[in-house]
Amino acid sequence: YADFLKHRDVTIHDGGTYQMEAIEVYTYAIEILENVWRDKMARGEEVRPSTQESAGYKGLSQELFVDYAHKSTEGMLCAVYTNLGKVYFMSNMFERAVQTYEECLSYDHDYLDALSGRAQSLLILGKYAEAGRDYKRVLENDAESFFFDAVTGMAKVLTAKEEDVPGGWEFLVKLLTKLMPAQKELHKKALSSNANEGLIKLYTNALKRMHLAMFAYHDVKTKNADKAWNHLARGNEYKLSVLPPFDAALKKEQVERVKAVFSPSFFPGNIGSDSRTPIFIIGFVRSGSTLLERILDAHPLIVGTGEDSVFNGRLDTIRTNIVEASMVGDPQVLQHTVKNLADDVVADMKSRWEVIDANMHHEDDEEEDRPYPTRFADKMLLNYLNVGFIHLLFPNALILHVAREPMDCIFSAFKHDFPPGGLDYTSEFEGVAQLYHSYRDLMEHWDKVLPGRVTHVRYEDMVTDLPNIAPKIIEAAGVPWDPSVLDFHKKKHAVNTLSTTQVRKGVYSHHFKEWKRYEKFLQPLLDLVQSRAKYDLKTTLPGYSKIVTEPARP
Repeated sequence: YADFLKHRDVTIHDGGTYQMEAIEVYTYAIEILENVWRDKMARGEEVRPSTQESAGYKGLSQELFVDYAHKSTEGMLCAVYTNLGKVYFMSNMFERAVQTYEECLSYDHDYLDALSGRAQSLLILGKYAEAGRDYKRVLENDAESFFFDAVTGMAKVLTAKEEDVPGGWEFLVKLLTKLMPAQKELHKKALSSNANEGLIKLYTNALKRMHLAMFAYHDVKTKNADKAWNHLARGNEYKLSVLPPFDAALKKEQVERVKAVFSPSFFPGNIGSDSRTPIFIIGFVRSGSTLLERILDAHPLIVGTGEDSVFNGRLDTIRTNIVEASMVGDPQVLQHTVKNLADDVVADMKSRWEVIDANMHHEDDEEEDRPYPTRFADKMLLNYLNVGFIHLLFPNALILHVAREPMDCIFSAFKHDFPPGGLDYTSEFEGVAQLYHSYRDLMEHWDKVLPGRVTHVRYEDMVTDLPNIAPKIIEAAGVPWDPSVLDFHKKKHAVNTLSTTQVRKGVYSHHFKEWKRYEKFLQPLLDLVQSRAKYDLKTTLPGYSKIVTEPARP
């Protein structure tokens, strides 16, 4: 049951609705298994696999692909501890995730699934040397090359701080040079023999990750744009090969449907909560939203909740209840329904933060001085589709739209491998261009039907003018200024986004116009983006006037 809840959380992004229940069930299962382990140890019975090695895997790792009914007692304990660690990770409880993986590793210090999970958590926590150590052990001991997440993770560590990994990029490049031909042959045979879909996807995913890691190597290390592009293009080809074709018409229809529903006459008066507790961050992917959230989160009265959006998780319920209340025809029923929905979102934001905060390490003096937050930043960029619902529930809440130079933003989306879901097609020109046009269409729509409701923040202004724009961001949030906000990058707060490593470095301008290095390859994309390759939108924070300063360079 707990495995089902974990799988549901991975596949259905609903704000982690069942994470706490999964944690409770896994914890209960561990208590039972530990009692069984103690009883067997007291009777001198076997608690580990009887063989030393199987299919190249040693110790408890040889039971990685065995179902629960056929695992040893310690094999079951490691599997359950590891799955619990994954739920903690998905719940943004990264320190607790590390502790849980270590419980498993106390039974077998080379259990690959726990090593890979701990490395991922350590990467989020900015502990690059430790993460690199774990990833290296996984890559060196993964006999069947199953844990290709470690390839991606190691590339991230090397990009962030190569000197923390013995052998640096050379270690990973040498390994991939050896593994890639064999993996391509396996992939070829699987296709020619009509192997099952799962096996084909496994090999395809491995090759995708290998090529994207090699792209990162040439992008940041050798600076060879031709070789980098070749690997990026191949990696994206593998990714797209197991997906159905992009449906541009469906995306356009979705946008038109939103525009048709949320017309200027749609919004009733005197509806919604008075609360300003939520702060909504929206925008196109890779627009700089993590930087904005970190600035907000650096304030003692504001909490950044990452990309596990509570509002977005409740959106289906919100839609259904509003439609049902509207059909009654009584404005008071609608108002009561909307206010209750808004109150539930705020209550859930607070309760989720309390659980996460309780599972984080705080220094004693920090614990005593910390005030209870009054604002919670809800960062789900695709909520630009849902500004109408946000405004209906929270007409007084701050909505911050982060906008970035279009081609920098689009190319950054194109080169990043997002988790499976709604962003799969950013890896092809037609898909990412259509997604960008849909985003711009809707932002123009909201500015038309709700003029001034969305506050625009240019990413480039945050980078080049932080001392002046940060106070205006905090003022817009409705809390007093705190100078520590300018030191946001020094906070230990973990950030689970694709910008995990970048945001720890502060603000730098070296990545401005980064797409220009690949311009000759991106011309077909430019043709699809057309005039929207420029975005003249200005920051609309009240009282902000831009003063350009030169940011530090790494």
